[in-house]
Amino acid sequence: MDKVIKNGWMVIVNPKAGIGRGLKDWPTISNQMNHSGLDFTCVFTEHKYHAVELTVKAINDGYRKIVAIGGDGTVHEVVNGIFIQQQVPTVDISFAVIPAGTGNDWMRMFGIPKTYSDAVQSLVVEHTILQDVGLISYYETQIKHQRYMANVAGMGFDAMVNRRFNRLKDEGRIGKRLYISSTIKELLGYRSKRFKVTIDGQAFYDNAVFSATVGVGKYNGGGMNQMPNAVIDDGLLDITVIKRVNKFSVLRHFRKLYNGKVYSYSKVLAAQGKHIIIETWPESPIEIDGEALGYSTFTFELVPKSIKVVVSRKL
Repeated sequence: MDKVIKNGWMVIVNPKAGIGRGLKDWPTISNQMNHSGLDFTCVFTEHKYHAVELTVKAINDGYRKIVAIGGDGTVHEVVNGIFIQQQVPTVDISFAVIPAGTGNDWMRMFGIPKTYSDAVQSLVVEHTILQDVGLISYYETQIKHQRYMANVAGMGFDAMVNRRFNRLKDEGRIGKRLYISSTIKELLGYRSKRFKVTIDGQAFYDNAVFSATVGVGKYNGGGMNQMPNAVIDDGLLDITVIKRVNKFSVLRHFRKLYNGKVYSYSKVLAAQGKHIIIETWPESPIEIDGEALGYSTFTFELVPKSIKVVVSRKL
């Protein structure tokens, strides 16, 4: 018997997103959706990676339109759920986000409205594009794992700051400056590591590295623009490498991480490719879409135009 395809949206709400914004603001969002005449069903995540399970179940149950209420972590989980399911091609699923997270870096690329009424209206219009996705291999307890990347992955210093930031969030700390304070505190004891970077089979860099960022998007860390030339659907991964730098130099040039002028810093290298391998000595952690995961060696592969996302009409 053929699967019955449901016309409405499956809404996956992360109640912990944005230090509770997901739960607190859901009545407002749902009222907006009702007033806009949208057909939808709602489920709430109950634990880490639950959004992955809920996404797979929704697609298996016949849903072909999914909207996440949350931040970058929720986006990461839903995208991985779309790839894990085996019912339909990933491009057959329309994926939308109503931002309710802390960083919302993935949404910055698309001009997704910040007001709930405008974000809901984008669901009504359902203007979509196909975006590239990265497939990343990494190691944890010497076992190889893989994750799909919707936006950006950070290694070296970036990953260490992410671990501190997430730990503080788990402790209930809040505030717009939490990521900046995490950066400054991590900087005090951080030591650069040797990175060997190979892009599309060609040696790119082999020396001490402060941090490295690879992705399909521009933003991470709550608005840092470490890859200003990245285009979400150009069929290329972007990489930014910051060589070994002293602490005072990092602080002096810190604004360039946010204002899109990072490439003007003499310690920065940038490149593009479809297949990137990064080896490190000693091992280095990685964060993917803001989620702290495993350790090197890392392999990045491009999956071009593989997710259909609802975006602003301006794109």
